[in-house]
Amino acid sequence: MHITQSQTVLLAGATGYLGGFIAHALVQENYNTKLIARSIKKLNKLHSKTVKIIKAEVTKPETLTGICEGVTTVISTVGITRQKDGLTYMDVDYQANLNLLNEAKRSGVKKFIYVSAINGDKYRHLKIFEAKEKFVDTLKTSGLDYTVIRPNGFFSDMKDFLDMAKRGKIYLFGNGEQKFNPIHGEDLSIVCLQAINTNNKEIIVGGPDVLTLNEIGEMALDALQKPIKIVHLPDWIRRFTIWTLRTFTSSKTYGPIEFFLTLMAEDHIAPRFGSRRLYYFFNVNV
Repeated sequence: MHITQSQTVLLAGATGYLGGFIAHALVQENYNTKLIARSIKKLNKLHSKTVKIIKAEVTKPETLTGICEGVTTVISTVGITRQKDGLTYMDVDYQANLNLLNEAKRSGVKKFIYVSAINGDKYRHLKIFEAKEKFVDTLKTSGLDYTVIRPNGFFSDMKDFLDMAKRGKIYLFGNGEQKFNPIHGEDLSIVCLQAINTNNKEIIVGGPDVLTLNEIGEMALDALQKPIKIVHLPDWIRRFTIWTLRTFTSSKTYGPIEFFLTLMAEDHIAPRFGSRRLYYFFNVNV
C-alpha cells in the first residue's frame, strides 16, 4: 500500500470492533495517527512517536476542540448497534458524527471517511439507518472529500448464530436461503485504509464467501459439534415481531432487532473482498 507520510489520520471509534482493526492497520502502515476514545486504556499500548492517543467524547463537542489540527483525513466508525447510556441513534450515529465533521471543517481537514452499512440508503425507515443516512446526506454536502463505506455485516454480528447454536437449535425465518457475505473486521480495515486515496464515492463491500442463512447456521452448529437442527419459522412471525416491538417498546429495544430481522429477510450480496472466512471465525470463537 502506498503511504504518504505527510498525511495525518484521525480515527474515531478506535475501541470498537472495526475501529480496533483500523487502528492496528494505521500503526502497521506507519501513518501519523490520532486515536480518540472516551476510554483510552485499551489504546495506550499503541502510543508511539507517530501515534497520539486523545481522550475525547464525540457526543460532547466541547471535548473535540482542536483535535483535528494538522489532520488530513478523518475516519469515523462511530455508531451504536446495541444502545446504552441513554443515548439514541440520533445522538450518536448522527449528532456525534456531525460534531466531528464540524470540528474537521474548522481545522481544514481534506477528507472524511464514514462507515455506514449496506443498503442503508434503501432502509431509511429503520431507526438505525435513519440516523446514519442523515449523516451521510450531510457529509456529501459538507464540501469535504468523502468516502462512505457500506460493509455487508461484520463477522462479530454472526456471533448471534453461535449463541443460538450453543442452545442446540438455529431458528431462521422463511426458507433460510437468503444470501449474504459478511466481512471480517481485519479485511474491512484494509478497505478503509485504501479509501484514504479514494474521493467522493461509496464503497459497498462484503467478505469472500456468499452464504445462505442455512449454511451459516450449519457452520455455527458444526463449530460447536452439535447435530444440525435448524427450525424454519413462517415469515409472518418475523413481520409480526417487528410490528409488536415498534408498537410497544422504545427504539432502544427494537432498533437492533428491527435492523437484524429486516436485513435477514432478503439477499444482500456485496462485491467480495478479503481472505478471512466465517467458518474459521466460528471455530476460533466457540
